[in-house]
Amino acid sequence: MKYKIVALAIMSALSTDAYSAEGTNKEVLKELKSQIQALQNQIEKLEEKVTETDEKVELSVSAIEENMSQESNSGVSIGGYGELHYNNIEDEKDVDFHRFVLFFGHEFTEDVRFFSELEIEHALVGDAKPGKVELEQAYIEVDLGENSSIKSGVFLMPVGILNETHEPPTFYGVERNPVEKDIIPATWWEAGAGLNTRLSKGVSADFAVHSGLNVPTEGSNAFTIRSGRQMVASAKADSLAFTARIKYTAIPGLELAASYQIQEDVTQGLLSSDASLFTTHAIFNRGLFGFRALYAAWNIGGSEAKAIGRDTQEGYYIEPSVRLNDQFGLFVRYNAWDNSAGNSLATEKKQTNLGLNYWPHEDVVFKLDLENRSGYHDGSGFNLGVGYQF
Repeated sequence: MKYKIVALAIMSALSTDAYSAEGTNKEVLKELKSQIQALQNQIEKLEEKVTETDEKVELSVSAIEENMSQESNSGVSIGGYGELHYNNIEDEKDVDFHRFVLFFGHEFTEDVRFFSELEIEHALVGDAKPGKVELEQAYIEVDLGENSSIKSGVFLMPVGILNETHEPPTFYGVERNPVEKDIIPATWWEAGAGLNTRLSKGVSADFAVHSGLNVPTEGSNAFTIRSGRQMVASAKADSLAFTARIKYTAIPGLELAASYQIQEDVTQGLLSSDASLFTTHAIFNRGLFGFRALYAAWNIGGSEAKAIGRDTQEGYYIEPSVRLNDQFGLFVRYNAWDNSAGNSLATEKKQTNLGLNYWPHEDVVFKLDLENRSGYHDGSGFNLGVGYQF
């Protein structure tokens, strides 16, 4: 462009001088040089402005890229899960958005992180509504090295299969199995400190000291484990608890684990009833075939628990399954459990579920299962559900 401007200037100057009778060649050349110099000065100024603009654009782009990079590496993570159920068992028919859960995490450094889980159960809270808000997890975790980490805060107990991993797409059946619900009892969290360490390839161990249960001692729920969860809500801590777990995953598709917990007094100083929990489970997945099995048992000391047969509480389930393809899976699960196994009465409950899971996406699932109850309770019907995780 600058060459065109110079050429036009020369032509203009020559044309002007051609019609000037008074100008001399020397004056013409002098005037021409002056005009050329002025044009060159203008061009240089324009080039400087263009260069300055380019530099500003580059700085702006760099600032935007840096900001995007900082946001992407901010260490904040968000996730969650939820599930809607329709239960039709004999005269018990209801629709319930059972759980809406959000995860929030933050990574302070590569070795220090925070994780939390906030849940709304049954959709509505307050004014005599059926729901409640729960803080199931809120803990800081610190890596001690490549093989060990510690955590402190509110966290899920390392027991059973579902207690730590219970997002709807990860298990069969609309409802969580009753053995882990009533015996373990999932979902179960406490406040304290824990250590996870890898002992060797495929072998890990967990140790935790934490707040304990506070079971009721009177009424129909006396000494029932599920009723003793304090949920870290101004929880009494006269008697702490200790939990240990060993897990084996060295063979692909196989998980074997066993947990043991002991608490000096599950009544928190009221009756001095010691208690211990033992759980063991196996998970095996090979090709289309899957299998889960779990056993859990409580032993509670003291004459009060023994008098009503709740000094022993135990249960088990077995669950074979077949994954037809990436989207469809079939399962059958047999459950048997007894929260009053210490008495001589026939108080054992049994339940069989047979059903189908459909995953349109690996993190979204639709569920249908048929349910038949027998033993100390009876009834039959079906359950429908939809769940997700992200």
